[in-house]
Formats: sequence, C-alpha cells, structure tokens
Amino acid sequence: MGLDVGSKTIGLATSDVLRSLATPLTTLKRAKLAADLATLDQLVTRYEVKALVVGLPLNMDGTEGPRCQSVRQFVTNITNHGAPRLAALPAVFQDERLSTAAVTRGMINDYDMSRAKRAERVDAAAAAWILESALQRRHPHRLLAGEQKRDVIALGAESEMFQRHMGAQGRQAAGAGADGDGR
Repeated sequence: MGLDVGSKTIGLATSDVLRSLATPLTTLKRAKLAADLATLDQLVTRYEVKALVVGLPLNMDGTEGPRCQSVRQFVTNITNHGAPRLAALPAVFQDERLSTAAVTRGMINDYDMSRAKRAERVDAAAAAWILESALQRRHPHRLLAGEQKRDVIALGAESEMFQRHMGAQGRQAAGAGADGDGR
C-alpha cells in the first residue's frame, strides 16, 4: 500500500497481486492519531496489505526537512501505536519529490479536471505515483503501461540496476540510440 502522508490528509493506493500496477484508493482526512491508525488498519486488513511504501518528501537538493521528520514520526507511530497487524507491516520510504506536481499536471493535461476535482483526488493519485515508483524500482524490467522497451533502454542505460538486469545485450541495445536502429 502506498501512502502520501500530509498534515491534513493521507493519500492511499494499492497494487495488484503481481505488484506491477498501482491504483489510487482513497484520501483520508486526518483526525486524531488513534482514528487515523484505526482507519488505516481496517484498509490494510481489507486489502490484505503486505507492506507500506511511504512517500518521503525530500527537499529538491535531497536533504530532509521538517516534512520528512513528520512523515518518519508517522511511521514510528504506526509501529508503536498501530494495531498488531498494521504495526507488523514492513515500511519503506520512497522519494516523492515532485509527485504531487506530476500528478496534478497529468490531471490537467490528460483529463482536463477542474481544481475542485483535482483537490479531491490528488493525494490518492500521488500515493499511486509513489507506490508505482517503488514497484518500478523493485522490478525495473517491467514496463509501465504504454511504454516501449526502447524508451526504457534510452533512459536507463547507464544505471547499475539496468545493467544488472539487461546484461550485455541491454547495453548494446542502449548504445544503438533511442529508436534502436543506430541513429
């Protein structure tokens, strides 16, 4: 389950059983900690969640600021005060820089959503973006819907993970150019 933890809301997303696709679930309006954790525990149980991927709002230079401290404290509170099933879930942090901006831009460009509709859905969509990023990091060889292999090769050819998963053949294809024909 992906979480986009904010001071007023928590965006939530789930993945499919193959852990290859993230889908926005809902946005919780924050209340008292006990109520937030109880609601989160109900959703974790209902969706048979195996782990939490929590967006970490790093500064643009990669440093952690007050928002990161708040998110880390929320995860600590899950561990220390959550119901046993919720508290036992592993939690990983995922860099969420620009997630809300990317999602908002997509909502405007792709769906022409009004500001009010975006406000209702942006946090859950950002949680899906965070979860999708973590899933792609875990399985970089899987392609996002609509992506073509040559785009992944052109963008990720120099990464260590790419080289490990693609081997020599992937490196040769990456050197062929973005369109794969040597141009």
